[in-house]
Amino acid sequence: MKMNRRNFIKAAAAGSSWFLTLNQLKGSELLPAAKAAPAGANLSRVEARYYDRLPDREIKCRLCPRFCQLGDKERGFCGVRENQDGKYYTLVYGQAASYNIDPVEKKPLFHFLPGAMAFSIATAGCNVACKFCQNWEISQMRPEQVKSHPLPPEVAAETAASYNCPVVAYTYSEPVVFYEYMYDTSLQARKKGLRNAVITNGFINPEPLAELIKAVEAIKIDLKAFNQDFYTNYVRGELKPVLESIKQIARSKVWLEIVYLVIPTLNDKPEEIRQMARWLAAEIGPDYPLHFSRFQPMYLIKNLPPTPVSTLERLRDIALQEGLHYVYLGNTPGHPGENTYCPNCGQPVIERYGYTIKKINMSGNKCRHCQQVIPGVWS
Repeated sequence: MKMNRRNFIKAAAAGSSWFLTLNQLKGSELLPAAKAAPAGANLSRVEARYYDRLPDREIKCRLCPRFCQLGDKERGFCGVRENQDGKYYTLVYGQAASYNIDPVEKKPLFHFLPGAMAFSIATAGCNVACKFCQNWEISQMRPEQVKSHPLPPEVAAETAASYNCPVVAYTYSEPVVFYEYMYDTSLQARKKGLRNAVITNGFINPEPLAELIKAVEAIKIDLKAFNQDFYTNYVRGELKPVLESIKQIARSKVWLEIVYLVIPTLNDKPEEIRQMARWLAAEIGPDYPLHFSRFQPMYLIKNLPPTPVSTLERLRDIALQEGLHYVYLGNTPGHPGENTYCPNCGQPVIERYGYTIKKINMSGNKCRHCQQVIPGVWS
């Protein structure tokens, strides 16, 4: 389908999501002068932030907890940042491997501008290696292996504004690895009165996270599990830095939501979920949304079945029992667990079907039934 303003408005009204592949965008009204580059073309050479120069042309990256120490011509674990003669460069600045227009509910963000459309950007690369990654075609690839599209920060912001998207989202792969591109785009988006949402694994060091928090309005963390063994065996990452990121974001003014992908037999133990819910309630409070999302066989884990809905329901009940106020079920269209309920009177304040908002029973930021304040960013 041709992406024009009329089709966009029709899709938004119907609650549909747009997935704009690079091939579909050729000849469309979106970025009409730009064309997708073949794999391997258009690598950027923008100096990276957060690294130390060492003797003998080595560098040490300080962006994420891996602290990659690299010799000349070597790349970090992410595959998109390279030491060139003792200077560290990002190879994906302004090079989008995918960009899409879809509802913020798809991120998912349920307490952040409900019903708003988000212009979503991704480059190649990731700083972990989840065996269940749903976007492995770009996240687990080097930039030479994917087609890219020139999309500098000012053009990304202008495109979002021209299609009436009040949000720019950094998502699909891992925004931490294209930090400079995300940060600069966030500033350009703010100049146009747009908001910024980061969809991340939270595997980032405190200093760059503190700077990023100043430039964005919402962050969604994918919490993969609540034990280090899972992070070691299935993520190739660390749990503790992610928990520290969650606490750091919660201390800020940035809106936070957390997603937990429930994988049968691997991270669905009720007692572990109870421990996680208790930790969240104690460390950041009960009002940040927690989403339990349904697993589908993907990438390197195809031997397990989709998560039973009954498992998601049981884990949601545990989290609610432990005092969390807003616990959702994801990838279960039509389930009552998609709705937002007032923690005071129990009435639904936002009713959803998948990514579509069916009804909002709120007056400003309050429950229309009992005037209880519902935390979030509503306007």
